Amino acid sequence: GVFMDNPAISDVLPLVEEYYRKPGNMVGGNLHVVLEDHNIQNYHLEFCLKEAHAVGDEDGVMLAQLLLKMSKTQRLKICRTHRGGQV
Repeated sequence: GVFMDNPAISDVLPLVEEYYRKPGNMVGGNLHVVLEDHNIQNYHLEFCLKEAHAVGDEDGVMLAQLLLKMSKTQRLKICRTHRGGQV
């Protein structure tokens, strides 16, 4: 489940889609700067992780942790592939 050491895009993409469907997350919620703005450096994700943690956004925390384990190429693919609010 969540504790994947080497998460695949196919594992994480559905979680991203699900995250977007949560109330208030139409533009990426606490992971907005990563998912919407394609800021995929570790420090961007660490920032999102802190923000999500601060407001008790467990899904955001989990997603940020998974994305931190992925390569920058994988992160970018997820940012470009997810549909987010544009369903």
